[in-house]
Amino acid sequence: MVKTQKLQVDIVIPIFNEAELVERTHAHLRAVVDALPYDFRFIYVDDGSSDGTTDTLRKIADGDPGISLLQLSRNFGHQAALTAGMDAATGDVVITMDGDGQHPPEMIAQMLNLIQQGYDIVQTQRIDEGGAATFKKVTSNIFYRLINVISGTQIMQGAADFRALSRDALNGLRSMHEYHRFLRGMISWMGYASVILPYREPERLAGKSKYSLGKMIRLASDAVFSFSLAPLYIGLSSGLAFLILAAAQMIWVASLWLTGNTERIVDGWSSLMAIMLIASGIIMILLGFIGVYVGYIFQEVKGRPVYLIKGKKQDD
Repeated sequence: MVKTQKLQVDIVIPIFNEAELVERTHAHLRAVVDALPYDFRFIYVDDGSSDGTTDTLRKIADGDPGISLLQLSRNFGHQAALTAGMDAATGDVVITMDGDGQHPPEMIAQMLNLIQQGYDIVQTQRIDEGGAATFKKVTSNIFYRLINVISGTQIMQGAADFRALSRDALNGLRSMHEYHRFLRGMISWMGYASVILPYREPERLAGKSKYSLGKMIRLASDAVFSFSLAPLYIGLSSGLAFLILAAAQMIWVASLWLTGNTERIVDGWSSLMAIMLIASGIIMILLGFIGVYVGYIFQEVKGRPVYLIKGKKQDD
């Protein structure tokens, strides 16, 4: 009788300044996966924490041989930390999840079952419970509608970085080396067989979200400029519109001269300055868009790594 080898599963968890909850997060996660018939390894990525998270992770790793700990040299950001963990993964399946308790580990069994059914990507989707429209909800809705209109890649609204990837999907993702990373878009762009798994997001176990408004804006910027040339087309379209308006103005003035109504032509600085200022504004906007793309190209051609590892502890 041939013995079936257990599925090897790596769980990648980026952590940043979560000292007060990381022990509870791991205890809950360990209790769930210990009941499943798979071999699990936990890859914690410390994204430059400064609140004692590093010491707590080392303590947990010392007591659990299934843990690998990667310590980044500074805070590179959530997408870079996820990338570092996935680069270190060696399992048949990789699951990525946050360490704040808002990605329920009870879903892991269902995710792995779907992978074994032949899906390469199991993407979770947060279910909106309704209630008051918060600033984060409103801006998130606007962002996803915008990115789906201007890009050729459809990104599901409510998609979370809680997902399972087969080895083929992970290798495909690893082949994409861009510096400005928007993993939700990159994974959707690959086109592997995927399935959506909805879930209700529980409350954080403790503390506050470390995903500030500035970080959300940077992520949205990376998404727009990495997946669309629409900003350039906006500038070009605006320039074309002003050329049409200029042509209409010239035709109107010429018609006044031809019909002898030159008295209706009023010399004035106001209209001239208005057109000059508007045209200059359009030019500056277009140059700004071009500048952003050139800046992205500059950062790509430098070939700097997405992250740097300061320390590492492998599982035994």
